[in-house]
Amino acid sequence: MDRPARPAAWPAMKAGLALLALGAGLAALAAATPSVPARTSVRNILFTVDITGSMNVRDYGPSQAPRSRLDEVRRRLPALIRELPCGSRAGLAVFAERQSFTFFRPVEVCANYTPLAETVERLDWRMGWDGDSRISSGLNSALRFAAADGADLVFLTDGHEAPPLPHGGRRPMRNEGGVGGLIVGVGADRPSPIPRHDERGREIGFYRMEDMVHGARIGAPAPTASSEPGFHPRNNPYGEADLSGTEHLSALRAGYLEAMASEAGLGFARLDDPSLSARLMADTRAIPLAGRRDLSPFFAIASLAAAVSTLLVNRRTR
Repeated sequence: MDRPARPAAWPAMKAGLALLALGAGLAALAAATPSVPARTSVRNILFTVDITGSMNVRDYGPSQAPRSRLDEVRRRLPALIRELPCGSRAGLAVFAERQSFTFFRPVEVCANYTPLAETVERLDWRMGWDGDSRISSGLNSALRFAAADGADLVFLTDGHEAPPLPHGGRRPMRNEGGVGGLIVGVGADRPSPIPRHDERGREIGFYRMEDMVHGARIGAPAPTASSEPGFHPRNNPYGEADLSGTEHLSALRAGYLEAMASEAGLGFARLDDPSLSARLMADTRAIPLAGRRDLSPFFAIASLAAAVSTLLVNRRTR
C-alpha cells in the first residue's frame, strides 16, 4: 500500500501545481498571438550596382582563390538587405555606360526577400549594354530614379571611369530630389589587372597597356598637351599622352567617390566596412511606420520558465 504524502510536502506540491497552471495559461496566451501598438522606423532604398568591366577585377578573398568585385557585391548585398527592418522597401538597379537601369522598384523586404536576394545573386557583367563607364552620369541617373520613387540610394561601384575623364573633369552632381543614401566603394586600394573577354564572354586573359586608351580625346586639351609627343595644334591637339598609362589596371578610387558623394549630399563607406549596415541606417531617411509588436515570444519564454520551475519543484518533493 502506498504511503500518504508527507504533510510537509503539500506546500511544494501546491506550488508545483500553481506553476503548472501558470505555464499552461502563458502557453495559451502565446498561442493567441497577443500584440500591442508600436511604432518603428523603416527605409526605402534603391540599390544600384555597377556591372561595368572593372567590376570583374579579382581583389577580394584569398590570393589562391580571389573573388571579383561583382562576386563580392553578390555575396554581401543580400545580407545587407536582410538587416533592414520589416516594412522597409528595397529596389534593384544596375549601372553601365552612362546610365542606370531599374530592374524593379522598391518592394517590402521581408515578404520579398527571396526574389530580392536571388536577383542580386544572378547579377552579371554580361547584362551591360556598353563598354564605357561614366560613373558621374550613372550616379546622376540613379539619383533621378530614386527620387521618382521617393527612395534613397545606395550606389555600389569601384569608381573606375572608362575612358578617362576629359581635362575639364566630370559632370556636376545633381541631387534635386533631396535623395539620401550612400556611395559604397567596391575593390581594393592596390591596382589589379582587368580581365579581358572575347565576343562570347569567355575570359581570355587581361588587358595590356597597349589595349587601353589612357587619356581623353574630348573636351579641351590639358595645358601640358603642347609638350606631349606628336602634338599638333590642329591635327593632334591632345598629343600622344593617351598611348601609355595605367588604365589597364584598376583600384578602388575612394577619394574620387568621396568627393562625388559629398557633392551629392550622400555618405561614403567601403563594401567591407564592418559598420556598413549602421552607416546605411544613419545616411538614409527614417520613415515612421505604425504597426503592432508581437508579444507571443515573451509569453512563450515565460511558459517555458514555468515548466522548468515545475520540474525543479517536483524533484525536491521526492
